[in-house]
Amino acid sequence: MAAKVNASLLGLCAQAVAPAHWEALAYFHGMLVKHLDLVARRLLLGETIPAAEKVFSLFEPHTEWIKKGKQRPNVELGHRFLIATDQHQLIQDYAVLQGAAEVDQSVPVADRLLGRYGAGAIASLSFDKGFTRATDRDLLGLYVPTVVMSKRGKKSAADAERESGKQFVARRRQHSAVESEINSLEHHGLNRCLDTGLAGYLRYAGLGVMSYNLHMIGRELLAREQAAAEPVRRVA
Repeated sequence: MAAKVNASLLGLCAQAVAPAHWEALAYFHGMLVKHLDLVARRLLLGETIPAAEKVFSLFEPHTEWIKKGKQRPNVELGHRFLIATDQHQLIQDYAVLQGAAEVDQSVPVADRLLGRYGAGAIASLSFDKGFTRATDRDLLGLYVPTVVMSKRGKKSAADAERESGKQFVARRRQHSAVESEINSLEHHGLNRCLDTGLAGYLRYAGLGVMSYNLHMIGRELLAREQAAAEPVRRVA
């Protein structure tokens, strides 16, 4: 099959074909060759193909297979999306994680935030369990007074004591608000990317974050205007 397609492409050499069309033909020919190789390795040779070698979308080849760790849905197609919000529910940092593991992101995101706002500007940092790593927690503790990282799996006595502390519990409870913020982001256009290409995906993600923040700021301004317009009642 690939040989027939290659022969057809050679037959087009004498014809006037736009460069963009040549690029598209060459791309899909390359994808055909790649998938024939994957099928042969998987079905004929019995290999287990690593996810990084698979292509989940011919039109958006940057798409990744994401294991959610939940029953429904247990997998999604796209990219992992990191957000860092403050006490006012505004997104202060975000990143599209292209193949990067969550556990490797706690120090980079803290570094970006500290670089932006300066040492001493952050009183606490709270992370999902997927970011937990003891060495990173100890490192971040040198720069941030309270670092909330719940240990995955069985906890030692020291871990249990640390995670039962008053500040740890209070910050951990506040962290649950990020789930509603993620849900709100999905309603601001990030449930499904309607743009094309990786550059379009990254742009779409940034615009979604901006629209979310504008919505939150607008909601706060409207609440303040409404509070200022309400009459003051005094009871004698």
